Formats: sequence, C-alpha cells, structure tokens
Amino acid sequence: MTSKATPDYALFLVRVAPEVATKARRTRRRFQQRLVRNMRDALAAADIDGRIDARWSRILVEASERSALKRLAAVFGVSSVSEVEARLPADLDEIVRTGESLYADRVRGRKFAVRARRVGTHPFTAQDIKVRLGAALDRHAASVDGVEGKAVCLISGGFDSAVAAWLMLKRGISLDYVFCNLGGEAYERAVVSVAKILADEWSFGDQPRIHVVEFVPVVDDLKEKVQPKYWQVVLKRLMYRAGEAVAQDLRGEAVITGEAVGQVSSQTLGNLRAIDDVASLPVFRPLLGLDKLEIIALAERIGTAVLSAHVREYCAIVPDRPVTHAKPAAARDEESHVDLSLLQHAVAGRKTLELRALQDVDLVQPYLFAAEIVDGAVVFDCREPHHFQHWHYPGAEQRDIADLAGHFKSLDKTRTYVLYCSFGVQTAYVAEVMQREGYEAYSFKGGVRHLMRYAREQGLPVTV
Repeated sequence: MTSKATPDYALFLVRVAPEVATKARRTRRRFQQRLVRNMRDALAAADIDGRIDARWSRILVEASERSALKRLAAVFGVSSVSEVEARLPADLDEIVRTGESLYADRVRGRKFAVRARRVGTHPFTAQDIKVRLGAALDRHAASVDGVEGKAVCLISGGFDSAVAAWLMLKRGISLDYVFCNLGGEAYERAVVSVAKILADEWSFGDQPRIHVVEFVPVVDDLKEKVQPKYWQVVLKRLMYRAGEAVAQDLRGEAVITGEAVGQVSSQTLGNLRAIDDVASLPVFRPLLGLDKLEIIALAERIGTAVLSAHVREYCAIVPDRPVTHAKPAAARDEESHVDLSLLQHAVAGRKTLELRALQDVDLVQPYLFAAEIVDGAVVFDCREPHHFQHWHYPGAEQRDIADLAGHFKSLDKTRTYVLYCSFGVQTAYVAEVMQREGYEAYSFKGGVRHLMRYAREQGLPVTV
C-alpha cells in the first residue's frame, strides 16, 4: 500500500451499504474499520497497490489498476463503487468548465441529469453546481424528453397511479411524478419507493424525478373552509392545480392520473367533470375503463404491487355523505373559500428527488428517525422494565421490542408511532419493518439521552 496519494492512480468513491450506515455511531465505527480491512485484503489478493481514505459515509480509494472497481464492489458492506474522473479545487467555475469538457460528448443528443453533493464550507452550494453545470451541458443535450413529449403523473403510491404511469411510459411519454404528501415522512418513503421502481425498471434513457409537495397545511385550510361533502372534490382540484403548476415549470404537456370510473365517490362522471374544470392542461386517465382486479394484475406485472399493497390511504378525506355528482360551478364556489397562496407556497417549496440516483440508504435512513413527538403520537419505550420505571417519556407505554416486532400488525394503522430505546438502533429496525407494512412509525433519533433533552426543552419532568 502506498503511503500517500499517487497522481497516476485511479480514484474510486466507495459508498457504504445501508446495513452499516444505520448502525449506532460506535457500532458503525467498528463495522467500518472492519470493512476497510476487508477492502485492503481484496486489493492485496489481486496484487493491486492502493491507498484507502476512510470518511464517515464515503470511502476514497486510490488504486494502481482500474480492475480495483470490480474487486471493491465484491466486498460485503459496500453499496456501490464509482470511478472519479477528475480531481479539482473547490472552485465553481473550474467545476463547470471541467464538467462540460468531460460530459459534453456523452450528453450530446441525449437526456441527462446533474447530481451534486457538497461537503464542507464553500462559497457555493450543491444546487449552484447542478444549475450551472446543467445549463452548460444543456447546450449539447437533446431538447425534448421522450418520443411523445413530457408530462407529470400525480402519484399516491397505491396500485392505480403507478399503473397509470406505466401505461403512459409504455407509449413513449417522459414522466416526472408529483406527490402531494398528506401523511408525513413514512408515507413519503413508501411513495418514493414505488416511483423508484418505475424509474429503475421502466424508464431507461430517462432521468425521472419526483416532486414532493407538502399538502398538510393545504388540507387543514380546506377542512376549515369547505363544506365536508365537497372535501374530496376540492382536494382533487387542488392536487390538479399542484400537478399542473409543476408541469408548467417543466414545460410538460399533460397531467396523468390513476382515476377509474366509479371506483370511489370522487370518480363518478359528474365529479370527474367538476374536478376537470380546474385544469388548463389535458388530463389523461389511462385506467378509466379498468376494474380493480385488472389494475392489480398490471401492478404485479410491473413490480409495484407488493409495495403498493402496504401504502396507507391518506388522500381519502371523505365524510359520511360525500357529494357524488358535483356541478362545476358548485365545486368552483367551494374552492373559492380556500387560500390558494398556501398551495402556491407548497409547490414553490417542493422537494425534488432524482429517482434513479437514489441509493438504498437514501430510501431508509432519512425516513426512519423522528426528532420530536407530534401531538397524538403513540410512544413506545422499548427498554427493559427497570429502565422504564426509572424514567420514561410522559404517556409512553413499555413494550418488549421482540414482542412489538412480532405483533405490531394488531396496532391501529391510523395512528403515528414513535419508538425509543437506549440508543435508537433497535427501534430503528422495528420502525423500518412497521413502515414497510404501511405504518407511520419512527425511532426517536439518538435514543433515550436525546429524548430526555427533548423532554426538558418541552418543559416535561425529567428525573435521573
């Protein structure tokens, strides 16, 4: 192994697998040290000279042979390996010049996406890199997405919207996805996972994105100002507005939905007409004449059915007696009471994710942990009973972690659950399992020590 960087050597970026990245800090350090030893052994066994610089979430490897990429990728605990094509100072102009030089020919006549991550303190952001380099490469790339143009699909994570998207992809339409989030980060994770299957398995030659629009404030305002029987119709109108706003930003030509005639109360012909009234772009509904069994059969073929089966239904805010044949004028009148600036703010502040760029760890770690206890949440203390008796978060229930992991399916899926243990590691595993089954469940970040600090900040009693 060399003792210092060698300019002639190839440089590789190694990403740590999520099984390592989600461990507690001390455990992760031990695992990562062992991972580095195993990587050194893999290189030495192939007689490849190299140097390993282990960072916290990324590992840099300089190696004398490009075949090192294959060797490193075979080490258990490695998520992926990429070769670094240029080493530059932290200068935005130089990054853009070099990036254009490297990739102009590769994007010529094709679609592309720029992804950037900045580490440390610099006078520019990752977004600056994406915008500047993207603009430079756009001069060389294809000008039109998809052989049939660009559209957005309103996606909820259920069977219908995923199948509708697939049918449009099949006809050559390039799609981005708009997700109106009514259910928090666990719901977001489930929907992003469904959209990623569409991106990874069915969107070759494209770089689809999902636009996450925070819809809770919008719905709270709607419920306060709209007659309950019109809630669902007005909600759909607002979702159409959100989808159309994103489509216009992207120069999209249509909005795709997963609606089918008569499947729910908002999908009668009368209500669909009242919802359509809000749209200026064409709204396409490829599932219009399909029944649920046909849709599920297609979802199984596509590969989204298993995930969609566990996605909770948040979009149905139907009261006991919803309107089934709303008139467009009546729907417009009810919607006129809503503060549309809330919707505009939500769309402008949306989060955009490059679906094909997401790694496994991106789909797990950001969504597992909570840093607060929301009102109405059920709190489970998963430590030993004597620790629970010594101190527990006010209102928490003591639950054996093994028993909870094996029997959580009897819990109410409409509730939010926050779990905590000594370090937040064991409960992170259970929270992930619960999320995969459609529960909104989180592990309190940092375990009991951070929870006690949070309790103090809330003015709650903490005795030690």
